[in-house]
Amino acid sequence: MALLITDECINCDVCEPECPNQAISMGPEIYQIDPKRCTECVGHFEEPQCVQVCPVSCIPVDPAHVESRETLWEKYRRLQAQAAAGETR
Repeated sequence: MALLITDECINCDVCEPECPNQAISMGPEIYQIDPKRCTECVGHFEEPQCVQVCPVSCIPVDPAHVESRETLWEKYRRLQAQAAAGETR
């Protein structure tokens, strides 16, 4: 599953630097999460870091992007491989 930032977001800027996958960025009005990069911090932390730091609790699971823990691990491995390949170029 990827996470989703709802319109309750107050643009406090605390979630973006916490994301180990650089999945969070500023959208047209509020922050947004790229579901292709979000692993819910699987591979990095026990719990999603953005959820931990959000002062208004506006980051639920995105029902449009439901993934198993196994799928999240695969996504984590793919992102790590891409990052390693980018560093060697």
